[in-house]
Amino acid sequence: MAEIPTDLDWVRAAPEGEDGPGPWIEIAFGPGDMVYLRETSDPENVVTTTQKKWDAFVLGVQAGEFDHFAELDNNDPTPAV
Repeated sequence: MAEIPTDLDWVRAAPEGEDGPGPWIEIAFGPGDMVYLRETSDPENVVTTTQKKWDAFVLGVQAGEFDHFAELDNNDPTPAV
């Protein structure tokens, strides 16, 4: 596994107005077009991808391609997977 840079500028993706401990997803953009993702509750577990793949994912979210993951069952308050 590639070494994770220690000087990354992590940005927390929390809902507006939320400043508690989360858990939240954090993202950082690093050298060589690498994108790093982690969860605040487990910051040592970092997932990496490329800028190109991240951009494709963001476009897919904006286009609604992943909305089915967020749909709620009428009897279950957790997102359907």
